[in-house]
Amino acid sequence: MSSSMPLFSKNKAPQIALIFITIIWGGTFLTVQYALNFSSPMFFVGCRFAAASLAVGLISFKAMSGINLKEVLAGSLIGLTIAIGYGTQTVGLQTISSSESAFLTALYVPLVPIFLWFIFRKAPHVMTWIGALCAFIGLILLTGNGMNQFNFNFGQTLTLLGSIAIALEIILIGYFAGKVDVQRVTVIQLITASLLAFASMPLVGEHDLPNFSWTLLSIAIGLGLASALIQLVMNWAQRAVDPSQAAIIYAGEPVWAALFGRIAGERLPVLALLGGCMVVLGIIISEWKPKFLRKK
Repeated sequence: MSSSMPLFSKNKAPQIALIFITIIWGGTFLTVQYALNFSSPMFFVGCRFAAASLAVGLISFKAMSGINLKEVLAGSLIGLTIAIGYGTQTVGLQTISSSESAFLTALYVPLVPIFLWFIFRKAPHVMTWIGALCAFIGLILLTGNGMNQFNFNFGQTLTLLGSIAIALEIILIGYFAGKVDVQRVTVIQLITASLLAFASMPLVGEHDLPNFSWTLLSIAIGLGLASALIQLVMNWAQRAVDPSQAAIIYAGEPVWAALFGRIAGERLPVLALLGGCMVVLGIIISEWKPKFLRKK
């Protein structure tokens, strides 16, 4: 599918679905940050994806009988990137705001074409480099240190690592799209993410389980259902939506997160807010292909 096609094709359902899950995705940052009042990070990630895998597994029970080795491999690889991406992001949310976390996470969009260049030797468009530079400047401003001091705190560093993992997740989803069954792969990737999150608890110093809380249980189930929906829609919609179009839609995620954060009382410093705007602008620029720069 050509990247020069209009943002919304005749069949708008996949694009509309991606917009819908982007709004949900933006709201999960604040919800996860609140959940950390009742749970340690990796335990919560494990519970979240356990609930998600159970939800998708129930509606995909019959389809699982036809699972093959390629689908197990695809689901396991994608699940690994999900566990790393969401795990580092959740740990980072202990020390940075949900708005800042969302902006940093969104850097996966300009990272995708750059990683495609390294992995598949697919040269990025010149606008990708311009957008990446703009997003990088925004990243520096987001640290709160300005242009004179390039320094990340622990939460910011972890969240950046998470954005790298999510970029790899998007690449893997695109690579396997159309080659595997969406439901079966989604179940495998969610189970893998949950198991890896639980297994990593001792590695990050989580030796004790949190006390039982109905609030924690409710949030884990709610976010689990949201995660199930997000993963299913991503795997389904990216079979019909060009990656560049999907990236532009995903660029709205930090905007929604910042909006939800502001409603909840978060206030980013002016410099950090400017940095967040530059990150979003960089994402949009990286996926904008002006006619005069397109190859004939």
